[in-house]
Amino acid sequence: MKRTSILYQAYTQILKEELIPAMGCTEPIAIAYAAAKAREVLGSMPDLVKIGVSNNIIKNVKSVIVPNTGGMKGIESAAVAGIVAGRAEKALEVISEVTDEQKEKMGEFLNTVPVSVEAVDNGFIFDILIALYNGPECAIVRIINYHTNIVYIKKNNVLLLNTVNEQNNSCANENPVESGLTDKSLLTIEEIYDFANTCDLADVQDVIARQIEYNTIISDEGLRNEYGANVGSTMLKFYGDNVRNRAIARAAAGSDARMSGCELPVVINSGSGNQGITVSVPVIEYAKSLGASKEQLYRALVLSNLIAIHEKAGIGRLSAYCGAVSAGCAAGCGIAYLYGADCEGIEHTLVNALAIVSGIICDGAKPSCAAKIASSVQAGILGYHMYLNGQEFKGGDGIVTKGVENTIRNIGRLGRDGMRETDKEIVNIMMNQ
Repeated sequence: MKRTSILYQAYTQILKEELIPAMGCTEPIAIAYAAAKAREVLGSMPDLVKIGVSNNIIKNVKSVIVPNTGGMKGIESAAVAGIVAGRAEKALEVISEVTDEQKEKMGEFLNTVPVSVEAVDNGFIFDILIALYNGPECAIVRIINYHTNIVYIKKNNVLLLNTVNEQNNSCANENPVESGLTDKSLLTIEEIYDFANTCDLADVQDVIARQIEYNTIISDEGLRNEYGANVGSTMLKFYGDNVRNRAIARAAAGSDARMSGCELPVVINSGSGNQGITVSVPVIEYAKSLGASKEQLYRALVLSNLIAIHEKAGIGRLSAYCGAVSAGCAAGCGIAYLYGADCEGIEHTLVNALAIVSGIICDGAKPSCAAKIASSVQAGILGYHMYLNGQEFKGGDGIVTKGVENTIRNIGRLGRDGMRETDKEIVNIMMNQ
């Protein structure tokens, strides 16, 4: 692929937009970010807080620990963390610098300031609305569609920003377009493979190197200490120390730590830390085992990251379709690339893997995400081994259709449209527990 081509520039920009650092599960962090921005606009600490969030935000914030809060969970805690200690200019690292004094103030704030949460349905799957009041003063901030996409800011009666009507309703579009971000409909497996082979590493090395560093560190942390259900260390204890199991276990361990309040940052993929860990850590582990060069690893990670983004583009940021599936299947493709698979091998690996695990649901961010990651990475590796063994799932086998792009479109349709009612029932079940 020529460096001067539109596709080359788009693929490079997509990696820069999607592979960014975040601390903590990204949905509560998005709430903290909106709240920090609202406090900045208000110019003082509020005496009343009102929060409106869509069902998928409720699902993904309910059960996960917000980092740097002393173990607090939930929407209210995420918002208060942003209000008390957030630095809006740091975006998804908004609460990365919190003092012990600020942690104490978070508890005091929750005990003394009224904070209300309301479920809203304005047609956006991803919707966060924060309203802060101090006497007659009021500041409102709204985020829709993706984690840092502030579309509305108002202070008192002065409208400072309003791009809501310019945003695409991700529920209503077959191929959702996210305003301000590069068009991901340009992605195809064939072009991704070409880009991974030919890109100038100088154009991607910063984001890939940071992903390797951050996501390896949190994986190490998850194996070294007690987090969540300790899926990663359980995998190693009972299933052995071969490279396949290490790849699965290390990815799960990163999620073990992340879902249980670990304060280390990760480099995300498609708006998700778990997906960022899943798409990278197994590939890194296989590269170590194979003695792959730095260049081979970087190109394999370019491939796996872009494939995961391609899969998720048609589904949307949030869905009842587990994002770890997309990332785990893409990791299998990255591993296949390290072994020298050509484009046909990558395509077959992906289709095989998607056929195995596409039924896993997303029921929010919580410790069991690590086990879903383990299953998805295992499917990605199995998908490649099936290809090596001359085996494949063929068009007409369930949701598999002839042609990898057609199958990816089916997955998008399943996750975006087919599982919409499932998503509602998942939220109802979670909220009535």
